[in-house]
Amino acid sequence: MRHSTLRQCRVVLAGALACLCVALASPAMATDVRLVGLAKNTAILVIDNGKPSLMRVGQTGQAGVKLLEATEDHAVIEVDGERLTLRLGGQPYRPPVTADRASVTLVSNAQGHFLATGTINGAIFRLIVDTGASVIAMGPADARRAGINYLSGDKVYASTANGIATVYRVRLDKVQVGDIVLRNVAAIVHESLDMPVVLLGMSFLGRLDMLHEGDTLTLTKRY
Repeated sequence: MRHSTLRQCRVVLAGALACLCVALASPAMATDVRLVGLAKNTAILVIDNGKPSLMRVGQTGQAGVKLLEATEDHAVIEVDGERLTLRLGGQPYRPPVTADRASVTLVSNAQGHFLATGTINGAIFRLIVDTGASVIAMGPADARRAGINYLSGDKVYASTANGIATVYRVRLDKVQVGDIVLRNVAAIVHESLDMPVVLLGMSFLGRLDMLHEGDTLTLTKRY
């Protein structure tokens, strides 16, 4: 019965996640952010050696880089949940490289699913790896247990196999699986569907290296 319920949940969510994949997909963490121009409340950033991008305070650009503050001599950005100050002519931001990267190895169950126990905002959940889901997905009861005020998130109507569904776009402060900790992770809360597990989608998995060998899946944090 449990597996049947899970399959039903995934079918219901499939349409919503497909419709929302572009808007909700969490971008990969920036590997290089340079400040090349400044004006009041405006900055010009070069992200990952791309084209210069004019950004205003409050705007989120490529790779999830958000401009928090811009003055005549510095800019404050948020990237991967961290606040950083950049100055004209100063060193660019690059994520720290560590010799030992956090990783966890999962073993598939009899149905071929990779399940894990993890925490969201400190609350313990049972998670299922779902590379077909663009973001982490959960029901309202799980959202409340994680202390998420999802009703304050962006409300979106999505077409699913069972008709029009209401979901809320939210950000999770902290998601941890084993030794892997990620912050500021995109998720959706399905208003009318409580699920037996939380779907661990690509807003989390996309920031990891994944190695699938036989019945094991090793997840390794990139930075």
